[in-house]
Amino acid sequence: MDRVVAARSPNSASVEPGASDAAELVGQLGSEVASQLSAALERVAALAETGRIDPAGLRALREEIQRARHAGIMGQQLARLAAGRIRVARERVDLSALLREALRLRRREIEAAAIEVRQQLCAATVVSDATLLFALVEALLDWSFAHAVSRIDLDLQIQGWPAQALLSCRYVHAPADRADAGSERALDTMALHLLQHTAAALGLTLTRQDGAGRAALTIAFPHTLTLAEMTPSEEAQAHNSQPLAGRHVVVLAARREVRALVRDALQPMSLMVDFVTTLEQARELLAEGLPHALVYEATLGGDRFERLRAELLAEEPTLAFIQIAEQGKAFEVLNRDGHQFASVGRDAIVESLPAALLFELSRH
Repeated sequence: MDRVVAARSPNSASVEPGASDAAELVGQLGSEVASQLSAALERVAALAETGRIDPAGLRALREEIQRARHAGIMGQQLARLAAGRIRVARERVDLSALLREALRLRRREIEAAAIEVRQQLCAATVVSDATLLFALVEALLDWSFAHAVSRIDLDLQIQGWPAQALLSCRYVHAPADRADAGSERALDTMALHLLQHTAAALGLTLTRQDGAGRAALTIAFPHTLTLAEMTPSEEAQAHNSQPLAGRHVVVLAARREVRALVRDALQPMSLMVDFVTTLEQARELLAEGLPHALVYEATLGGDRFERLRAELLAEEPTLAFIQIAEQGKAFEVLNRDGHQFASVGRDAIVESLPAALLFELSRH
């Protein structure tokens, strides 16, 4: 596989978030949301007129609404970054493992889009904020998935002294004979702006190089350690410091007070956490990609939940489940239909849920 280092290219340009002012970002956010909602509205109008919609049309309607929702979420994230309300932690993060995990979570999306993702990832441990770093990788994948024609090349290597990790992403977005300035400007989406601002918050350097229908972006990580350079104690610390950082957890809880307790319990663990309040919302979210663990209120259990559990385990046998019992302080392991899962009493969520989550994810 070809190897490129865009940051070393004489024709490349450093990308700074300040290149787009607030008014431009607001205008672009409005445009991206409005275009998706307009398309969805046309489908709804056609449905109202005919009273019929085929499966393909229904799927397209759902995707248009999801893309509008996702653009709105990116706008909220950009607002937080621009306001400077982000507290950046300094942790040791296995960057190659984080990349592979992010791709695993997007497996179904990759298969549906028929995109080939080629990976050449060396071992690299960086000092960064695990949660923000996962958000950075998600924005990079959002940006490249939206524009790649058929293939994305991800390359992670260590270069220079002192060592720094370089993460390169390359893809073709238009045939060479049809590429022009307009096709390159189409790459400047909210996902790219979010990527730029997240990198700036982390103190990383982005370098982008476009040409002949190809896009190439490189992210340089100045605070990099290789395992070969670590002492045994440093290597152990790198693997054991916040061992679940970057993992994705879905919390199914109907009551606000339970959600608040779970949020307080998981906040120090640098997890990616999504909250849903109904089984229907959980199904919709899980259809987009499977998490590492599902935390749920026992009161939302029952036959419908057990059918969902069976479907999820058939697709991903290592998916962890943690039940929040209605009362008590017990932390126990239960067994249902041959499948073991942890249970934490509602009165001990803050004290016991992190340990239960670590237990479940460590044994899978």
